[in-house]
Formats: sequence, structure tokens, C-alpha cells
Amino acid sequence: MARDADRTRRRLLEAATVEFAALGIAGARVDRIAEAAGCNKAMIYAYFGNKDRLFDAVFTAQVADFLDQVHLDASDLPGYAGRLFDRYEDHPETLRLATWYRLERPRGAPLQAVVSSNRGKLEGLEQAQREGVLPGHYTPVELLTLVLSISTAWASMPPELGASAAGDRDRRRHTVVDAVRRLLVENRPVRS
Repeated sequence: MARDADRTRRRLLEAATVEFAALGIAGARVDRIAEAAGCNKAMIYAYFGNKDRLFDAVFTAQVADFLDQVHLDASDLPGYAGRLFDRYEDHPETLRLATWYRLERPRGAPLQAVVSSNRGKLEGLEQAQREGVLPGHYTPVELLTLVLSISTAWASMPPELGASAAGDRDRRRHTVVDAVRRLLVENRPVRS
């Protein structure tokens, strides 16, 4: 019985991931999720309570998988940016779900998985700055924001601009890694 329950829950999470990534929280429909998972929609309510809590479960699972796959190494932020780029290329639902989360939950209760993830990253960056591994011309929040923005640049550009962007994945990845490498160079203002 427990194996069937686990399998049903997993199928619901997989179907919900596809639905939420495509349509967001407001656009997703529990009847479509249940149908795609091959079960009764009452199971969604039994396992998750409601659609919002189902989204929370989906997003929390994405964050956990993301953290398992993409580790922040404060001594190698260009490499981290490259791994972020790879994750977004290989799993576009990750960025889509994060975008829906930001759009539809701007003032909602924060998810603990996201809070913990950000806290750990910021602490790692702050320690690396104290140890002189990273320059201190940006705060840890500024630095993480810039690295995340650079790594998602290709995935979040308007289609009109994307049509003229480099189609070669290796070139796009190289650009991301190089941009973060250059970001870490401490530029001092030139006196005139």
C-alpha cells in the first residue's frame, strides 16, 4: 500500500511540475494534473491539501534537486555560473517554476527550502570575502544576484533578441562563465 501511495504521490508531483512550469499557479488546473498523473483529483487534496500546497511541494522538490546538482563553490564562481547555466538549459522547468514563484508569490510566506539555500550561499560568499578568496567590491547579496542574473540571461531574454543570439550552447555557456570571471576583477576608478 505504501509503495502505491509513494508512486501516486510521485506521479502527481511529476504531472504538477509540467503543469505549473507551463501555466503557473493561477493557470494550473488540478483536474489536468490528476488526469496526467492517471489518478483521481481527490488524491491531490488527500496528499497535498490544495493547489497552493501542491505547488509548494513541487517547488521545494525542485529546490532540493537543484541543491543536489548545483553546488556553490565560493572559490569558483565562474564554474558555479556554468553549472547554473547547464541546469537551466537541461531543466528549463527549474527557471520557469522559480519565475512563477516570484510572480505569483511576491509577498507570500517564504519557503524554508529557499530561505535555507540563500542563507547558506550568502554565508559562503561572505566567508570567502573575509578570507580574501573573493573581492569585496560587491556585498554577498549583490554578488549572488549578479551571478544568478548572468547565468539565466540566455534563458530569460525576449524571443526577439534570442533569435539573434548565439545558437551554440558552448558559446553561450562560455559567455556566462567569462562574464562572471570578469565580474570578479576589482576595477578601480581611473582618475582623470
